[in-house]
Amino acid sequence: MGKITIRDVAREAGVSISTVSNALNDVDVLNPVTKSHVLKVAQRLNYVPNLNGKLLKTGKTNMLGFFTTSVSGPYFYKLVESMARECDRFGYGLNVFVTKDKHVVMSNILGRRVDGVIIYEELKIDEKDINAMKKDKIKAVFLDRVLQNETMGSVIFDSYEAGYEATKYLIGLGHKKIVYISGVDTMFDSVQRKEGYLAALNHYQLPTNEEYILQGYFEEEGTYNAVKSFLHLHPDKLPDAFLAGNDLSAIGCIQALKTHGYEVPLDISVMSFDDIDIAPYFTPPLTTVRNQIARQGILAIDHLVRMIQKKEQGVVQKLVGELIVRGSTHLKIDRNDHK
Repeated sequence: MGKITIRDVAREAGVSISTVSNALNDVDVLNPVTKSHVLKVAQRLNYVPNLNGKLLKTGKTNMLGFFTTSVSGPYFYKLVESMARECDRFGYGLNVFVTKDKHVVMSNILGRRVDGVIIYEELKIDEKDINAMKKDKIKAVFLDRVLQNETMGSVIFDSYEAGYEATKYLIGLGHKKIVYISGVDTMFDSVQRKEGYLAALNHYQLPTNEEYILQGYFEEEGTYNAVKSFLHLHPDKLPDAFLAGNDLSAIGCIQALKTHGYEVPLDISVMSFDDIDIAPYFTPPLTTVRNQIARQGILAIDHLVRMIQKKEQGVVQKLVGELIVRGSTHLKIDRNDHK
């Protein structure tokens, strides 16, 4: 037997197609006995409603979409998990679209495949796309990109403040030569953390050095290679501390330092951002600025649903990091004394 249709359910139940449709869509025009009978028949026949038909009728999918270029790594794991749980609480499903093709992104958004969207900033949605979404009254929340209008809002980390405070903490330990390991230069978080680092150096009248800014791409391996290369090229310019763009970068940095015989934190302090699950258990445990990743996911879904329900307009919500001091940083020790 082929796919069961609404016509098959109507024939089996001895009612009209419109009666079956009303029962399935919970339209309050049927007497309870008829409705119960139709639903039991539909269940017995394993009838799956055509969602496209339902979408045409109600204009709703009961799905939200998360559009991103990647879901790898601990940040995305925690983010997607928290968003999915919050969607469930509101009676929505979460569709995760992983693509770098902006055409695919925009056709799914403007094609109303979902009731609202959460967009990770690396997708580079430009002004033309924003205007098209605004015109269609698409409800959207952007992560790590400041955008606010009637139907769009943002949930961002205050990464500038985090970068400033992390650098200030290292300076307070007596470290004056601090290498910054940058993430991806086109990403909001990465740029803001670096700007905060430079601002703190400037405030405390410490020199900035181009050679002290490395590129780790927020990756363990990328950072490992960048630090190894730095140590090989500049053996005479050993810093007091490394400030890594995220915890994965810090892990790569520490591994590279170990292969060169340096001990963290006795020889060199290492600090980072995010506070991923492994951070307290790594050796040494990471000093880091904790980002409320799960909270970001929850706030994004809450804000999106409230815009869909027309309970609020777009706003920008900023999350502040929390300094978590562990074992990868140390008061500066004169190396001659240490020996």
